[in-house]
Amino acid sequence: MDGPRSLVEHFSSIGDPRIDRTKKHLLIEIIVMTIVAILCGAEDWDDIVLICKGKIKFLKGFLILENGVPSADTFKRVFARISPVQFEASFAGWTKSVAEIVKGEIIAIDGKRLRRSHDNANGKNAIHMVSAWAHDAGLVLGQVKVDDKSNEITAIPKLLEVLDIAGCIVTTDAMGCQTEIAKQITEKEGDYVFGLKGNQGSTLEAVKQHFDTHPDPASNLIKTTIDGDHGRIETRTYKIFPSDSVLDLREWPGLKTIVKVESKREIGDKVTSESRYYITSLGQDVDKVARAIRSHWSIENSLHWVLDVQMGEDLSRIRTGHAAENIARLRRLTINMLKQHEPRKKKTSIQKKRMSCILSDDYLMKVLRGAD
Repeated sequence: MDGPRSLVEHFSSIGDPRIDRTKKHLLIEIIVMTIVAILCGAEDWDDIVLICKGKIKFLKGFLILENGVPSADTFKRVFARISPVQFEASFAGWTKSVAEIVKGEIIAIDGKRLRRSHDNANGKNAIHMVSAWAHDAGLVLGQVKVDDKSNEITAIPKLLEVLDIAGCIVTTDAMGCQTEIAKQITEKEGDYVFGLKGNQGSTLEAVKQHFDTHPDPASNLIKTTIDGDHGRIETRTYKIFPSDSVLDLREWPGLKTIVKVESKREIGDKVTSESRYYITSLGQDVDKVARAIRSHWSIENSLHWVLDVQMGEDLSRIRTGHAAENIARLRRLTINMLKQHEPRKKKTSIQKKRMSCILSDDYLMKVLRGAD
């Protein structure tokens, strides 16, 4: 397999869950074919078969395919049985091989539910995946499925265990705002920025009370930004204080700063405003704090939106066994591959890149190889 060598290297270590000695198709070929199909726009098992048959000449350039393209049922059975743990390890290994995460990278952690992955007949809830998104690199670094009858609080530590976050800034919404998670991040030599909401009642109240009862901080601890488009003007003012003046926050590992963000949105004559609060281990650098807070939302715009709108994840009815979880990882893998393949002069949407993969075998091979 001289084509996508890096993919083959990292995914060949996955154990074949099939015990049938008469199996007609190599596991690594099934995985690579599925990656190719998703790159070309496949959203279900029938799509995968249709695209692979249309790309059979291309695929035979680096796969053996002694028995041609498997049936949709074969793809379904295999992905339902592949170990998600092994699949994630292969994903993480490939990602590390193609991307270098530099000091100061902002790693946003957030969850997303695969809405139609539930199976009511078998009592199976919809899958909820927590992903780590590197803002500057534009890559998914890893993901963990939230255990049934649990939530993101238990999944985030598992994700952090396998990530190299030294020198990076980890951001989460209020669900990840936990003292144990803060401890884990600081012990791995990272920094954190946590959003506060009602689930952190005493912490939120202490931070709000501090801002309500103290004058504004010095000017070097305040930053205002103004953004606008399509008749909308949004003004954000970031204010930070050292946290050591708030006694109720002493239990938070590494905590250095509390933050208030005042947002005002103007659309025509309508003006709305709100205030949000954060705690962070970053020092009194308001520019760095503001950038981390703004960058967190790129996981929604650059990952979750792409998965739903351009890759149809929320509409996918793949649900048997581990299939939904494993295919979810391959969607994120293909996003990484397409993000890595950026034209030098201008950015191109994921949707247009997938169309290019369908139309041009040369382009598709470059994406598989990670070559410009």
